Amino acid sequence: QVRLVESGGGAVQAGGSLRLSCVISGRTSRSFAMSWFRQAPGEEREFVAGINWTGDVAYYGDFVKGRFTISRDAAAYLQMNSLKPEDTGVYFCAALGTKSYGLDLFKYPGGYNYWGQGTQVTVSS
Repeated sequence: QVRLVESGGGAVQAGGSLRLSCVISGRTSRSFAMSWFRQAPGEEREFVAGINWTGDVAYYGDFVKGRFTISRDAAAYLQMNSLKPEDTGVYFCAALGTKSYGLDLFKYPGGYNYWGQGTQVTVSS
């Protein structure tokens, strides 16, 4: 069993920064790509960023526009700068058991093997 635990969410003002972390534990002998998704109330889950299993290829949602950076070691991280009120939502970490590449693969939430419980991010204007 693989478990993902997110942390680092909180409330900030517009223009502020947050750093989310996702610790993966359990049967981690498989190679996992890691991604962040977010979901606002009444909205569908949206791809934010993803990074491949070796950590050298990253993908981002169109709305990120250079504001966020995903990275990883044994955990996955999402550095979020220049936050906007529309970035408000629950941010989820997800693991995909693949060594493959491609934005279409990463941005499809239905393909992921494991999900964290989510961490709330609230950005006020």
